[in-house]
Amino acid sequence: MKKNSIVITVVVALIVAVAAFYGGMQYQQRQRFAGFRGGQNGQQFQGRGNFQGARPVNGEIISQDDKSITVKMQDGSSKIVILLDQTIINKASEGSKSDLKTGEKVAAFGTENSDGSITAQNISIGGMLRVRQ
Repeated sequence: MKKNSIVITVVVALIVAVAAFYGGMQYQQRQRFAGFRGGQNGQQFQGRGNFQGARPVNGEIISQDDKSITVKMQDGSSKIVILLDQTIINKASEGSKSDLKTGEKVAAFGTENSDGSITAQNISIGGMLRVRQ
């Protein structure tokens, strides 16, 4: 009888450990994708594409050239966003580089480079980004 109790206890402990591990994996998976539904401080974005590893940059364009824009962020810092030919630029409908104007509010999504700049996969202009303050 005592051996049966020990065996049952070990089996129950293994089942609990496996269930906890599985639950933790599911929780982590949900948290990873939650960042794309909404970021910190209620930031939301809409767009297309695969944003795995994407870093959002939100703020106002303070300078621009044909290959990049510089965005002043809410904390006062600035970030260079590199534009590629494949970068999708959204307004109410899909836009182009010529739609990026100094003073325009934007949200840029892309991968962060070693120098701190962002290579944009997608840029949303104006009303596409909702930020609650």
